[in-house]
Amino acid sequence: MSFQKTVGTEAFENERQIVEQLREGRRRIGDELAKVIVGQHDVIEQLLITLFAGGHCLITGAPGLAKTLLVKSIAQIFHLKFQRIQFTPDLMPTDITGTEILQETAEGLRELTFVKGPIFANVLLADEINRTPPKTQAALLEAMQEHQVTASGQLYRLEEPFFVLATQNPIEMEGTYPLPEAQLDRFMFNVVIDYLPREDEVAVVEQTTAAKPQSIDALFTGDDVMKFHDVVRRVPIAKDLIEYAVRLASASRPGQTGTPDFINTWVSWGAGTRASQYLVLGAKARALLAGRAHVTLDDIKKLAKPVLRHRILVNYRAEAEGVTVENVIDRLVESLPK
Repeated sequence: MSFQKTVGTEAFENERQIVEQLREGRRRIGDELAKVIVGQHDVIEQLLITLFAGGHCLITGAPGLAKTLLVKSIAQIFHLKFQRIQFTPDLMPTDITGTEILQETAEGLRELTFVKGPIFANVLLADEINRTPPKTQAALLEAMQEHQVTASGQLYRLEEPFFVLATQNPIEMEGTYPLPEAQLDRFMFNVVIDYLPREDEVAVVEQTTAAKPQSIDALFTGDDVMKFHDVVRRVPIAKDLIEYAVRLASASRPGQTGTPDFINTWVSWGAGTRASQYLVLGAKARALLAGRAHVTLDDIKKLAKPVLRHRILVNYRAEAEGVTVENVIDRLVESLPK
């Protein structure tokens, strides 16, 4: 199956040009990010997949691993409006969405005027999102799902494209508020940033202490990103691969027919339908970034961890036996028949 079979003949040439732009753009994006980021190739690929698929991303990593720099650099490459919010225990929902203030008009009257908050951006970095109470965390839910904000009964549309990239520190848990499952499920990926290999860390120290960082050049626009969204959704995928993605997600649910025994033993809650959707959508974006116009089984397998690691909840028995979510996902992929 090809693009020409999924779109009209007239639109095919336009689609082909966008695909070529995306293929060439992937290389240029890597060149631009290399000015400020060393290594982290898997992390960069997963963030770009999220961007091109129109999802949101949760980034988990220790402090000082360039999470903020990476997100800001990607926003610069795509010439997108970037806003950063430092989540703290005293942060209020209106600090994110905006609030109404009393202003005097030219006629001398007073009226309430809505002042937009930092959520009105293309790329919103929610730094240490688990540092703020659930009431404030919930201020992001409507924006993430419907791309809109409701304030005082008035609806305000967010400018497209809109992405939430949230970070959380896995080390220090004191004074944090774990994200509810409903909010976790709205993140397409949970990307884990680990420490760099020694050679890459040496390169980082050498690069950041020798001279000022190079400026990032804009390669695309928000309109280009919206075009990429449409093209990603039109990438053909075989039905048996869709069925595989559904079986992979459903096999993580304990107590279901056909669920592996180790899932029933170690897992208290499995992945929902969004996991299957994001496995397929992410696989389509990954195929395009790799220069292919079709999805393979490996595309889905490679995305199993970022899609499932925040959707599978292991129980106390698994923790007592030293079994992690990563172990469960590895075994699940290995045990599922192709």
